[in-house]
Amino acid sequence: MAFLTQHFGEVWIGVAVAAALFQTVRFMLQKQLSQVKLSAAGATFARFVYSAPLAVCLLLIVSTQTTFPPIQQGFWTFGAIGGLAQILATVCTVMLFKQRNFAVGVTFKKTEVLLTAVIGFVILGEVVSKLGALSIAIGAAGVLVLSRAPADRADHDAPKKRGWRKFVSPSVVLGLTAGALFGVSAVTYRAASLTVMTDAPFLRALITLAAVTSMQMIGMGLWLLWRDRVELGRVLAAWRTAGWIGIFSMAGTFCWFTAFTLQNAAYVKAVGQVELIFSLIASVVFFREKITLRELSGIALISASVLGVVLAI
Repeated sequence: MAFLTQHFGEVWIGVAVAAALFQTVRFMLQKQLSQVKLSAAGATFARFVYSAPLAVCLLLIVSTQTTFPPIQQGFWTFGAIGGLAQILATVCTVMLFKQRNFAVGVTFKKTEVLLTAVIGFVILGEVVSKLGALSIAIGAAGVLVLSRAPADRADHDAPKKRGWRKFVSPSVVLGLTAGALFGVSAVTYRAASLTVMTDAPFLRALITLAAVTSMQMIGMGLWLLWRDRVELGRVLAAWRTAGWIGIFSMAGTFCWFTAFTLQNAAYVKAVGQVELIFSLIASVVFFREKITLRELSGIALISASVLGVVLAI
């Protein structure tokens, strides 16, 4: 019992698992919208336009009950960098869903765990243990196993590729790009949240959430207004589904931010790989997609890395 309490009794672990669940549901809705109604940019904007107002309203309510804490320099810079990286990463992920099944698309995105550890070391000087690094490497091996699409979903030029080139495809590029950008957002969000001078992790997370999602909503809204006003109208017209994206997005992001205030971002994202299990269920049950043995092997490797990282803490 002491062992379980030591490794699994931490609050941030439960919060990270909840974040992964909310994120899975949100990606399911975004995949559905991108297939039938919206572009990748539109499906991404739906996440922010319906979540930012909720986050701001919640912060206003909370602020009436507590003193608003001071914020140190760097909050807005880190928040803006993380917000932009998250927007681009989400667009890449939604595009990826159009090329591979849901479970594999989410798994490719999970390269963020390895990349978050690297970025966290460079930006914040945070390190992981040897066991943690080994576990993250196992997850990276799982991504490599998933790099080649099955024959029925392979790229048209795949038969012409030889050697290392057969592992490079649009889905791999999109997946690795999304992972790197999500890694940047995770680390910069943690850096932003740490500039909020309060010991209350939920308040710190809520302030960061409200600020970042507001910047994302305004930024993407202006971009779509300039580049694609028709798509902007489609997002607003799809409020019945897009509204739920906003709700699950706010819940998931709040949980991520809370976990980031409590623990190294690399560890948080590693535990968040439980999302792979959720995505596998969604892929088979909701989207009726086939999962190959190779894909299951890759998913299993990445899932195994979660336990290793938790035990390494």
